[in-house]
Amino acid sequence: MIRHLRLIAADPTLRLVVGAVLLFGIHAASVAIYQSLIAISVFGISDRFYSFVLLIALFVSVGTSVGVGIVTDQRPSRRAMAFTASALMVAGSTLVWVGNSPVYFVIAHMLLLPASGSLFGQLFAVARLASAPLAPQERDAILTIVRATFAVPFMIVLPLWGMAFDGGLSLLTIYPVVLLVSLSLLALIWRSWPADSAAPWTEQKSDLGFRASIGEMIAPPVLIRVMLMGAIHSGSAISGVVVGLIFNEGSGRGAGDVGLFFGLFVAVEVVVTLSVGQLLRVMPRLWIIASGAGIYAVFLGLLPILTPTPWVWALVFPAGAGGAMVYALAIGYLQDLMGRRAGAGASLIALQRLSSDSLSALIFAIGTWISGYGLVSILGAATLFASVAAILWLDRGRET
Repeated sequence: MIRHLRLIAADPTLRLVVGAVLLFGIHAASVAIYQSLIAISVFGISDRFYSFVLLIALFVSVGTSVGVGIVTDQRPSRRAMAFTASALMVAGSTLVWVGNSPVYFVIAHMLLLPASGSLFGQLFAVARLASAPLAPQERDAILTIVRATFAVPFMIVLPLWGMAFDGGLSLLTIYPVVLLVSLSLLALIWRSWPADSAAPWTEQKSDLGFRASIGEMIAPPVLIRVMLMGAIHSGSAISGVVVGLIFNEGSGRGAGDVGLFFGLFVAVEVVVTLSVGQLLRVMPRLWIIASGAGIYAVFLGLLPILTPTPWVWALVFPAGAGGAMVYALAIGYLQDLMGRRAGAGASLIALQRLSSDSLSALIFAIGTWISGYGLVSILGAATLFASVAAILWLDRGRET
């Protein structure tokens, strides 16, 4: 790991990516975990309408990310696209803070902030380009460190928010804080992202048109794997929505407990993520992903059962370890499906999110309609087990 950290430190492009991913992670850690609680408990949005907001946000996010991926593969526009995405993040954070109403919350979380999420795929596309000359295992190890950088803010920021909320701070204080983070990200991209004409990486632009590029991504061998990887990731999307709601409903635990729980399991996730490079030496990548998904499914299945008890805190270990094994390597798996086309690989990350978030929204709607938040978590666990079995069967015999 030390060697890979030195490689990152010596490369200006990878340093930029790590810095931007860190700021992006601070924004995500602050907003993503608490937005369902804010929507339902602060602005009074119903479960059903919030499911609709999540679904529309998903299509906006994926449509933007896929379009950006195709455009950046066709012409030199990575810097402009990254700057635009960070500007949308600034706009969305400002709108919720200044507007302070359900209408502005919905506009920001259904349109502006989801569109800004295209930056995540762009950052990993550039990391892929910068690390392209390295061997596959070396490249996976660097992407693992970049992914761990995204997780670090969850370990630090969430407990701080939890203490602040326990002290009486309003949940809406999140938005002026993340506005400052968004402005810092915007400034970093403006100052340090190289002009495309002077980019230090080597890139062969695609000669495919928009329709042909889409056709390549939705070819059955690619699309099926993307959908299954998305189903595996649905566990994370489900936990992000229901942990706070289950804590609040099942045991009366407040926002501070939610922040502490996420902070603890992300601490476990970061430690395990930084150890995945060692696992790659003895275990195929896809088997690591599958093992992590199975462990994460155990966490989801036990969550509604253990929440009323002190044993719920033990779940930070399967949640963190399982999540690390999936998230650290899934991006590389998806990027490899498109070869050396970094933008298309970033688009597959977005399509994977379409699969995971739409499935999680469906599970949320079905679970809350039939029973409640606990059933949502249990259905998520069953989905992970089924998805793992399917992708292992599909890729049987392949060293992935």
